Amino acid sequence: MSVVGIDVGFQNCYIAVARSGGIETIANEYSDRCTPACVSLASKNRSIGNAAKSQMITNFKNTVHGFKKFHGRAFDDPIVQAERSKVPYTLHKMSNGNVGIKVRYLDEDRVFTIEQVTAMLLTKLKETSESALKKPVADCVISVPSFFTDAERRSVIDAAQIAGLNCLRLINDTTAVALAYGIYKQDLPTPEEKPRNVVFVDIGHSSYQVNIAAFNKGKLKVLATSFDSYLGGRNFDEVLVDYFCEEFKTKYKINVKENPRALIRLTQECEKLKKLMSANSSDLPMNIECFMNDIDVSGKMNRAHFEELCARYLDRIEAPLKVAMEQAKLTREDIYAVEVVGGGTRSPAIKDRISKFFCKDISTTLNADEAVARGCALQCAILSPAFKVREFSITDVVPFPITLRWKSSSDEGVGECEVFSKNHPAPFSKVITFHKKEPFDLEAFYSNQQELPYPDTRIGWFTVQNVIPQPDGDNSKVKVKVRVNIHGIFSVSSASLIEKQKGEADDVPMDTEPTVQNEGKQEEKSKMQVDHEDAQPREQADSTNQPGEEAGASSTDNKEGGAAEKQEPNSGACAPKVKVKSIDLPIVANTIRQLGRDVLNSFVENEGKMIMQDKLEKERNDAKNAVEEYVYDLRDKLCSIYEKFISEDDSSRLTLMLEDTENWLYEEGEDQPKQVYVDKLAELKRFGQPIQDRHREHEERPKAFDELGKKIQLFMKAVEAYKQKDERYDHLEAAEIAKVEQCVNETMNWMNSKMNAQSKLTIAQDPAVKVTEIIAKTQDLDRICSAVINKPKPKVELPPDEKDKNGEAQNGPVNGQSGPEVKTEAKGENPHPTKPRTGEMEVD
Repeated sequence: MSVVGIDVGFQNCYIAVARSGGIETIANEYSDRCTPACVSLASKNRSIGNAAKSQMITNFKNTVHGFKKFHGRAFDDPIVQAERSKVPYTLHKMSNGNVGIKVRYLDEDRVFTIEQVTAMLLTKLKETSESALKKPVADCVISVPSFFTDAERRSVIDAAQIAGLNCLRLINDTTAVALAYGIYKQDLPTPEEKPRNVVFVDIGHSSYQVNIAAFNKGKLKVLATSFDSYLGGRNFDEVLVDYFCEEFKTKYKINVKENPRALIRLTQECEKLKKLMSANSSDLPMNIECFMNDIDVSGKMNRAHFEELCARYLDRIEAPLKVAMEQAKLTREDIYAVEVVGGGTRSPAIKDRISKFFCKDISTTLNADEAVARGCALQCAILSPAFKVREFSITDVVPFPITLRWKSSSDEGVGECEVFSKNHPAPFSKVITFHKKEPFDLEAFYSNQQELPYPDTRIGWFTVQNVIPQPDGDNSKVKVKVRVNIHGIFSVSSASLIEKQKGEADDVPMDTEPTVQNEGKQEEKSKMQVDHEDAQPREQADSTNQPGEEAGASSTDNKEGGAAEKQEPNSGACAPKVKVKSIDLPIVANTIRQLGRDVLNSFVENEGKMIMQDKLEKERNDAKNAVEEYVYDLRDKLCSIYEKFISEDDSSRLTLMLEDTENWLYEEGEDQPKQVYVDKLAELKRFGQPIQDRHREHEERPKAFDELGKKIQLFMKAVEAYKQKDERYDHLEAAEIAKVEQCVNETMNWMNSKMNAQSKLTIAQDPAVKVTEIIAKTQDLDRICSAVINKPKPKVELPPDEKDKNGEAQNGPVNGQSGPEVKTEAKGENPHPTKPRTGEMEVD
């Protein structure tokens, strides 16, 4: 079973796999461990990854990149509208209001959803993984930013399903980094000791995330997360782009922003320049040839000037660090280390600001680019039953507070409460008890809109159906379980109606529920029943809840008006038990911007068709390349090693044919069906193959004749030895030797005749004898003669009287010959008893 972790970044992707007892980051077909998050669509096929990035300039309208920010968002979303001016392709408003990408594919205009485009990228990463592992890949763990909302997370899971991947978990980027850091540490404090607090700072291409995690032996607990979803490496690239656009406008009188191709080229060069400035503080030049309107441009920049231009972004580094420390309620002295990852943290100015905030040197022990993917692979190995991994529990947090509002069909019974606070442990389940007479609706939404990087606070609506009053007309007790699952997605996972039973009802399955006695403070009465859920292997959206150490105490019973149920305490230790019946209630869920099942199935089918189209196009290109390769190879050899094996006239005609084929390939043969190329190659080989065969025969024929001559000499010597009465062959009959001699003579005559015939031909003519014929003749000679020459001597038997004299016929060897094997077996005993198994085998 495969174990794969995928880091799907805004700009680049990384894949890590668990094998050979460790985690390895694998390379793609370009021997590059970094795969660009880029998809290019054309008239025949799709190009994904490195091949797509090479088309960003030539096919910019149909090459999609930077689409990660569009997950789960509406077309009218302010973030989407702000991004429209930054991407060269066309964004389209879908019928459901979601974002679509309009491109030209297979010579027609097509609109793909963000889920489909991401699925294309995941399909490529899946193929890369399967190529490295040499087996199918299904299970995986995919990373997402910690600030992704429910809609965005559901969108990523849908994309994984379209690509044929079973996502065992969506893990936050910084949580994956923390796992990659902590699982290998041997010196972590024991569970009873004070935990080790580590800050993880991840500044990628388009976002900035901070995570504070507490480590104990075998345990990772996230204390707080913070972020700036609009700050990343591309902001610093844009500063350089704007600077040089203004400089070129003044210096060369060109407006770069009006030319998409020139703008993409400038952005790529500015990114390279930024990376160079991280390692060099002197003036660095930037030169671009034929940049725009056939103008060569040049400029220069140094680190000090660059940091001045980026001052407004560098000032935003401190805020998320401060927020995370306040949420975790820690001081700088409580921090053991500060680990930085992400390409943006390579900037000296950024590292300097982080170091000054914590008043300590920052650590770079993790691979800045691959740490997230490695953490994903580790999490996948933990969740996979095929791998045995050191026990290491992971407790993440809910990034935004979630509130639940309920109401019945009537105007009465409206209320709300916060079910998950900010930084609440996750995955986690809570059971809320309502008292209702009729079906009711639950609306889940994020409480704090100010810190939410998403314009819509709604998560979804959930209708609890089939709620009826008790037989006596009282309100029914309805238990609803809400949870944040292993993916960080909120759901109303189950609901059940608790029906009280009167009298004997042995024929009905019953659950016995003790009457809860709430005594003490009012605060204790208002607590919810809480069931803590740990991450289970292969846990999906609705798995069975597992109570744990953080289980809560009592239940909140909400009346029609949403107030807590008041119970009168009884005297005594416990109230009598009441027999109840639990009836599961159906729940209708309507979540924000999630794909329907039918739509998702159609996307899966379309992805399969596009994969097949890519495969057919690859086969067509391979057939075309085979023709082109044969033309170049044969033409080159006609002037070198094949020159002597073809006449001048034939060489001239064949050379002309190769030139015509080459011209055809770049004209009408540029775009032909696969079979046309196959037929064209067969036609060329009809003329070129005899030349190749003559060359091969000329090279291999002497060796084959030499082997045949050695065999002839070997058997001739054996015949001569027999005639000389050699004792090695005195057991052979004369007829047998005569047969050998005849075969040797016939083979010798055949060889001599073929060699004479071949010597009369030129090497430009077809050979008189082929190497395969010589080899077959050698094998026939060896088969016939070896059977006679190597015939073993018969065993020597002594007369009966000699056997009695020597007494050795039954007890030992005679005249050097081995005697019969004697087996002794005692009655009732097994001479070879089976040895009993005395140990146990431990299988992991």
